[in-house]
Amino acid sequence: YNSSNKSKVESKSKAWVVEHIYRAIGSKHNPVKGIKMVHLDSHPDLLIPVNMPADTVELSIENWIMPMVYAGHVSHVAWLHPYWAQQIKEGHHSMCVGKDSSTTTIRSGAAYHDALYVPLDQLKNPKELQLNVIRVDPIDSLQKRTPENGQSGLKRDIPCTSSSQPLDGGTASGNGSHTIMKADEGSTSCITERLSAVIEPSDPFILDIDLDFFSCKNPFKEMYTQEEYALLQELYSFSRPQQDSDEEQLLGCVERLTHQLEDLEAAFAELVEDDGQETVERLAANPGMKSLVRLVHSLKNRTQSPDYEMVHQAGLTCDYSKLPHHISREEEIRQMITAVQLFLESMPKPTIVTISRSSLDEYCPAEQVDSIQNGVLNILESLFGCLDVRREYESISSESTAQTP
Repeated sequence: YNSSNKSKVESKSKAWVVEHIYRAIGSKHNPVKGIKMVHLDSHPDLLIPVNMPADTVELSIENWIMPMVYAGHVSHVAWLHPYWAQQIKEGHHSMCVGKDSSTTTIRSGAAYHDALYVPLDQLKNPKELQLNVIRVDPIDSLQKRTPENGQSGLKRDIPCTSSSQPLDGGTASGNGSHTIMKADEGSTSCITERLSAVIEPSDPFILDIDLDFFSCKNPFKEMYTQEEYALLQELYSFSRPQQDSDEEQLLGCVERLTHQLEDLEAAFAELVEDDGQETVERLAANPGMKSLVRLVHSLKNRTQSPDYEMVHQAGLTCDYSKLPHHISREEEIRQMITAVQLFLESMPKPTIVTISRSSLDEYCPAEQVDSIQNGVLNILESLFGCLDVRREYESISSESTAQTP
């Protein structure tokens, strides 16, 4: 906090989040190690760059958290997600992030990371991450206050229950290794109970809010036709290991998936240079690439020069945990903002709040992002008092405009 005792809120693109977290560390508002983070987002942002050396820090929107874990700064993440984002199951998960001794790249000891998985004994300098996945449901504003005292009324349901389970986003069951879904899963009382197990009253923590938490687009769905997207899903689909797979089976899956993605990346790189019929048919003759002919034909029918690098990036999102796509109605946005306000009321004050608009990359609808941001800032001000808001995206936009001929 600055000398005027205003709560500091950084509103920016995700690429600048880490910079401000490091500033908070340097100013001793956050500790150097063991940082806890409450992360509101339609995406967990827990990916790892496949070829990034472990000692290199290169961050993008989907992979900025794990490098901070490997650096030893972040140890706990509570990922709060809307009901439409089901990439990882509810509950508590432990994983390690470290340097692969054979490749010197960042890898994970969690099978969730598929092609990035390595056995724990192969990780050098491993750092442990405690991940809590918590669903947030919309709350009708009429339920916000109790008639007796006008104060926040937290619904006192049966305590929510969850056990550690695999990280994939499949359907929960009654098995002891899965989440035990109670009727109040996603309610304020359940969220508060889960967060209180992570954030102690005296804990310094980061509150990170991505505005696509309230309304979320899959931008690739607008770039490609339904048929093209289905063909991408065919090309990039793979068989995941069973939940009870042993080490050999997990490593076999990693090897197959790695080769598949390398082959697809090489194929689309070749199409950048030459997407003639002969090249396409030759590439499609490779195992698992039959759909390439129809995909390229459809793309070339719509545009003279398809962006094959972007096509590959879109394909990488077509795995078992598909990108969420849910454009919320205005009323639902207000209900989600109400839900956030209610559970934040029961939490200690964060040391820093970072807000990512995610509108330039079209994950948050551009026509909704400003109203969502205003709603979020309003509840933060009502909870934490006068805010010191730094809108870095405005200066970046001004610079871009000034450079435009």
